[in-house]
Amino acid sequence: MEKSPQDCNFDGGFNTLICQEDFKDEEHLPCQQSNRRQVKVSMFTMSSGRRSRLAVLILTLLAAVLLIVDISMGVHYNNLKDTHLTPDDTQSIAKELAKLQEDYKNAVETMKIAQKQKDSETNSQTETNWELEHQTKRSENNKEQIDKITKDIAKMSSQLPMITDGCKHCPPGWLLRNSVCYYFSFLNKDELKSWQKAREFCQLHQGDLLVIDSKDKENFTVNYLTHQDPSKYNDGTWFGLRDSEEEGTWKWLDGRVLVEGYWRDGEPNDTHQNEDCAAVYPRRNFFKAWNDVKCSTPHEWICEKAPTSMA
Repeated sequence: MEKSPQDCNFDGGFNTLICQEDFKDEEHLPCQQSNRRQVKVSMFTMSSGRRSRLAVLILTLLAAVLLIVDISMGVHYNNLKDTHLTPDDTQSIAKELAKLQEDYKNAVETMKIAQKQKDSETNSQTETNWELEHQTKRSENNKEQIDKITKDIAKMSSQLPMITDGCKHCPPGWLLRNSVCYYFSFLNKDELKSWQKAREFCQLHQGDLLVIDSKDKENFTVNYLTHQDPSKYNDGTWFGLRDSEEEGTWKWLDGRVLVEGYWRDGEPNDTHQNEDCAAVYPRRNFFKAWNDVKCSTPHEWICEKAPTSMA
């Protein structure tokens, strides 16, 4: 009895095809072909099942990740909510800012006041700085003359006029300052004179050209010239100092060698040659007021002499 393909049995538990006849029997090819189709369908079914399970797993993992992200965002939102500034906090910060602005304003004002004080102190120290600069320069160039300066001071002290009684008196046209009579030619509208002619004028009136041998005399002379006639800022005035026959050795009228000079920067330089006489100029810095000039140049002049006494 022939067996049809329907005689093939299936094991439903394993989706496996079992044929009742020998698989090698060529007469049973329809059964084999049918079996192959059954196997393909079964494999396709298994593959689809695996894919479904993988998709379910991926969706589950994705849902878990989304849940974690959602929880994290909720926590972050709560933290952000906890640190959010309240109106009271904003008002407090505004007050602190206003206070800082006020403190800054006060600090700026304090700085301005301090700067003004500093500028004022700096201006008041200008003369002191000039003197310091001058004395430093002098000490560098004249250390070897300390002994000579001491002797000159002693000699000058012995020559001071001693007026013990009566009133101190200067002739008309002369000014009394610190027990000395001074004559300023520009106050009397005199004509300009050479250095020698100016000295002869002073000698004619029992005096001589001014000897500026101290800082106090220099300060008085330059300040007087500066404040009396500012228009003469560039005009020199003769006084009793000139270059000796030994070129470069400046001496006073009594033969004393110049110890401390108040020359302008770079002077004396004998620029035009034969600049053998000294002139003093109006300057704010009286430590830099002298210049060497040709003795024949017409200039104003200053005389000095001791005052007379009236009983």
